[in-house]
Amino acid sequence: MGTLDGTAALVTGGGSGIGLGCAVRLAADGAAVTICGRTEARLRDAAERAREDAGQELGYVVADVTDDAQVADAVRAAGERGPLRTVVASAGGSSSIGPIGDLDLDQWRATLELNATGTMLTIRHAARAMARGGGGSIVAISSIASSNTHRWFGAYGVSKAAVDHLVRLAADELGGVGIRVNGVRPGIVRTELVAGIADTGPVLDDYLACMPLSRVGEPEDIAGAVAFLAGPEASWITGQVLNVDGGHHLRRGPDYSSFFEPMFGADALRGVPPEDAVSDRGD
Repeated sequence: MGTLDGTAALVTGGGSGIGLGCAVRLAADGAAVTICGRTEARLRDAAERAREDAGQELGYVVADVTDDAQVADAVRAAGERGPLRTVVASAGGSSSIGPIGDLDLDQWRATLELNATGTMLTIRHAARAMARGGGGSIVAISSIASSNTHRWFGAYGVSKAAVDHLVRLAADELGGVGIRVNGVRPGIVRTELVAGIADTGPVLDDYLACMPLSRVGEPEDIAGAVAFLAGPEASWITGQVLNVDGGHHLRRGPDYSSFFEPMFGADALRGVPPEDAVSDRGD
């Protein structure tokens, strides 16, 4: 008997990486899992891989987490497979990078919208469904970049810090209806988002130097923490954000200067804007 037998789960951003790892683990624990994302082909491929590689059956529904109606539809679809007891808000990413003086405003806003607003909408609709059904567990995927500054990461760390606060806020508001809300802060995890960086080179070397448990994480490391927070062993835990990062949070953020300097220049990384930066922007 799995700890989540007879229940349903929704994992946003479940088409790859951490989200897919969480979906497979929750399915192994007995949940009827639905994954959602923006691209049907990716979701279909993910479901096929889960069946072939792990023997787990995943449902899927196309949904953009920044679209209120689509998130509502995804929560509804997940709940049609059983009582919705687990929702993992894993959808996220960033298009905002570079020195603060050079950040693109549209990319900044898009990253905040995806990570902060997308998580809020997921929590909002999950909470409505769970409140009607007697409670459940919501787990939001944050990042070590929310707590340890990652220079030149633009809106990413800022938006993930918003996720951390949302976790605490929602936990405080929703405990009365039996809903627990927690978060997980991964460190560097081997996914397509960090392809190349997690393989070799000075950035990876610096990551490992900052980690007491000096290795790159795997999606399964994060999935194990999510499964714990979703399961009965965590029934008296809410409002927590758990670092799953090899201890990286104990030290400092990584040094990406070797990665960003060829893109933006050494002066820009030191905070010196191009001579024409102010006049070009007119602000």
